Amino acid sequence: MIYIYNDYGGTHTTALAAAYHLKELDQSERELTKEEILSVNYFNKLTKKDFGKIIFHGIDENGDSVYTIGRKSSKLVVPAMKNLILLIQSKHPIPEQIIFSNTSPTVPIAMSIGGFLSRGLKIDFLGVPLLVIGGKQCCDNIFRLVENTKRTAQSSKEQVTILDNQEFK
Repeated sequence: MIYIYNDYGGTHTTALAAAYHLKELDQSERELTKEEILSVNYFNKLTKKDFGKIIFHGIDENGDSVYTIGRKSSKLVVPAMKNLILLIQSKHPIPEQIIFSNTSPTVPIAMSIGGFLSRGLKIDFLGVPLLVIGGKQCCDNIFRLVENTKRTAQSSKEQVTILDNQEFK
């Protein structure tokens, strides 16, 4: 199984989702601390040149790979990737199931503004505190999204599954 968490920038909610998935963050629904949020791999570290790159985060307890991708505002990236994967698999079968899980619905306004200030305008002294506030606000939803993603992956018979996760808004 291959998990790919995706959102606009690929450096905030996706990084938190990957950390929860890999049990690098406490597996509970409690609010994260500032230190926990800022210590997550890739959290607020990616730049514009990283958009569209599939970034490996690790192997989970079941031996499944966990990745993230920042897709910008394009709604076409994930469906295009699904179609490419299905095309390749029709010629060269791969036994791996692939799960795309959208973390965008979990993004609070504080994180959107903080990400814009920090990553877009390079104003970290304003952006990072907002990112921490946003991370604390959405950690429960991200935790639940990851748990739902894992459950769905185990029950899916599809070669490629796309989860839009709108129920986590």
